[in-house]
Amino acid sequence: MKKIMLSLFIAFGFSACSLSNDDNTNVDCGTYSDVSFTGYPFYCNYSMVTNQTTPAALVTISQEKMEQYFKKHDNTCPNSSNPTIDFTKNFLVGIFSGLKPTSGYTIKITSIIENKCQLVINYYEKAPLPGETISSAATYPSDFILIPKTSKPIVFNKTTESPDNIVIGSFNNKCTGADCQSFFQINDFNILKFQNVVAGGYDFNQYRYTSTTKRGDYTALLKNVPSEILSIQGQTKTYGSPDSADQGGVYFELRQGIKITRIYIDNNDTTDQGTEIKLFKKAIKDKIAGLK
Repeated sequence: MKKIMLSLFIAFGFSACSLSNDDNTNVDCGTYSDVSFTGYPFYCNYSMVTNQTTPAALVTISQEKMEQYFKKHDNTCPNSSNPTIDFTKNFLVGIFSGLKPTSGYTIKITSIIENKCQLVINYYEKAPLPGETISSAATYPSDFILIPKTSKPIVFNKTTESPDNIVIGSFNNKCTGADCQSFFQINDFNILKFQNVVAGGYDFNQYRYTSTTKRGDYTALLKNVPSEILSIQGQTKTYGSPDSADQGGVYFELRQGIKITRIYIDNNDTTDQGTEIKLFKKAIKDKIAGLK
């Protein structure tokens, strides 16, 4: 397996990150298996003590190291909370693109695999897209996750992925149960289950999520999107009056390049919902039921 490495700075008391691109063929490491991880909306509550100006990765294994590298600030995300990390069970992993001249740059962890010898964290980077609105202020793209505590060497592997994705969800603002707000992001490389989504708070960057590696679901679901919805690309449309009483609704969001399409569909079959929309609403509900 060929590794393309970030340069690393390490918050370990011991070195646990492999910098080698050469596999040791004398060791039987077994097969790779997927590792689940939790997305951590770090920027809501923390910032770096010093901005990281070069590409790097940081693995934080204790509260002492947390306080050394990061400073806490007031919560800037109205619907988010970042409870204290239990370092007896988890490590905090951060990856950094370094200093960028404008906005529009992204770095994102996509999946984790491990065998008996090492743990591999896969990630991709994105540059500003043609036509994307950007600011001229310098940025420092980063991404943070929680991984299960490990003593294995950690390798960072750069991949090529499309950031296009679909978010599907069911919502009911009058409901108070655990499943009242169920939202998932579907990429072509993984599925994210968002935690504790607040009714109407659909900026999904502010929520923790659990990640499951799954290939091809975005492409498969995109084929079922009605042409009526695809034709309104980059806009928002509501069918019926979701949540006008206690009936709730279905949420659909399509991100393709710089265009974001958002759809709200009443759970009741209203007159503005044609046959294709009703079938698509059912398909979303079935997909959500299968992902719960």
